[in-house]
Amino acid sequence: MTHLIECLNCEQLDRRSFCRNMMLAAAVFGVGGSSMLSGAIRQDEQEKKHKFSNPSNLTFEQVFLIAYANTYIPHMQYLADNIGREKFLGLLKKAASESVANNLKAAADRFPKRDLATFASLFKNNPGVKDTLTFTIVEDTDKAFEIKVTECLWAKTFLQAKAADIGYAGICFADYATATAFNPDIRMIRDKTLMEGQNCCNHRYVFKG
Repeated sequence: MTHLIECLNCEQLDRRSFCRNMMLAAAVFGVGGSSMLSGAIRQDEQEKKHKFSNPSNLTFEQVFLIAYANTYIPHMQYLADNIGREKFLGLLKKAASESVANNLKAAADRFPKRDLATFASLFKNNPGVKDTLTFTIVEDTDKAFEIKVTECLWAKTFLQAKAADIGYAGICFADYATATAFNPDIRMIRDKTLMEGQNCCNHRYVFKG
């Protein structure tokens, strides 16, 4: 879900990415980013920053409501209705996948190692992921990393807005590109997503190196 690493590390990528990144929408519509993920900034640090850098003090649900439900989703729905839904969703999948790959290229120096353990750490050690997903680790070896996601704020937000197909195309689909862009030898296998109405997301990452 990029939303998994819409979701790659907020400090390591631009988007979920908060999209990935914490969120593409947050970055696009100026909602928060790192200030929303961090704690209070010390007073002396605040005085050195422009007011635009002050913490927003929003919850993750509030961020998603503002960035996705109130802004991103209505815009995407409008485009889908005018372009044609099937064509639009195809373009959105392509755009999201290319965005992830470009973000990872731009952050290449932040990842001195591109092995599976480093990739897995983006799930295990990322505060943004822990606050937006509920998951258990099913397997964690040097050749395979698998998680079972049972709660996802992206899925909740898009499903409530009756825009699950947009959520899957713009958020979930790019998870495949995230894995291979991080390392061409990492392949993601998944046949369930919460976004599509199933009971979990079963992300399995296999290292072929």
